[in-house]
Amino acid sequence: MKKINIAVVGATGMVGNKFLEVLTEKNLPVENYYLYASAKSAGKTINLLGKDLTVIELKRENIVDKKIDIALFSAGGGVSKEFAPIFAGIGAVVIDNSSQWRMDEKVPLVVPEVNPEDIAWNKGIIANPNCSTIQAVVALKPLHDKYIIKRVVYSTYQAVSGAGVAGYEDLKNGIEGIAPKKFPYPIFNNILPHIDVFLEDGYTKEEHKMIDETRKILHAPDLKVTATTVRVPVFHGHSESINIEFEKPATLEGIKEALKNAPGIVLADDVKNLVYPMVINAVDHDEVYVGRVRLDPTVKSGCNLWCVADNIRKGAASNAIQIAEIMLTGKIKRK
Repeated sequence: MKKINIAVVGATGMVGNKFLEVLTEKNLPVENYYLYASAKSAGKTINLLGKDLTVIELKRENIVDKKIDIALFSAGGGVSKEFAPIFAGIGAVVIDNSSQWRMDEKVPLVVPEVNPEDIAWNKGIIANPNCSTIQAVVALKPLHDKYIIKRVVYSTYQAVSGAGVAGYEDLKNGIEGIAPKKFPYPIFNNILPHIDVFLEDGYTKEEHKMIDETRKILHAPDLKVTATTVRVPVFHGHSESINIEFEKPATLEGIKEALKNAPGIVLADDVKNLVYPMVINAVDHDEVYVGRVRLDPTVKSGCNLWCVADNIRKGAASNAIQIAEIMLTGKIKRK
């Protein structure tokens, strides 16, 4: 396999660190890694796969002089808006973890277990979906294929690490009684029905992300989706209650069989023995854990399920690197 060059933009952040951890595990056929961050972090040394690499300041002149094949971005929407086109302009494919490009109709929004074929029409930028959307659509895809989903109701229970280092620190400091800096209220011993900013319709931006991204990834623009996203005092791992209504008749056995055989899913569903998905089982894993599967008797055909995943791995770093792996195989080529 031909060796390539990979850049990591935002290499010193929470997701950036996870990029490096997953890249170490994967040991891809890479000739050179280039680690980028702000001027504040430039010059730091990071050991990756036995090599000491110096963090490079993210600026145009430090990009255009290099041959980069894939650039993994996790540095915020503003940075992505400015620098992703620069990397794409030198021939790299950017896989961006921010929300900047997700709903751009010219940019594919990809979850490898769900819509890998969309990689083919990228024009130099591929968007990584929101962490809460990624795990949800992994669970929805096999059921949509089998029964055609008519309506989805999301209720999420999201870890503080989804708000970055500052969110993580708010929970850690809150245990000691220190006032929050990231969240508007204490998150320790509390639950906040508020992720991202509130919009005019009363929904938050996070809720709209889940609604809009689900439709785009599943190629179902008219799918009825609603969401309530909630921040809980958990460090890592997002949990979701998902209520689904189907077009076709569904059985409990058929639903479980579809989930069990789907890629990227671990079906943990044996309530008699108290087996169900929990964040303590999902952390540091790339799979989406699904359980508490049961029919919804209030609709003609529908079900409820509980879905858990590591929001920093599958919800961010691993999903992006899975996209890169598909590109490396050459099985899906750019059109």
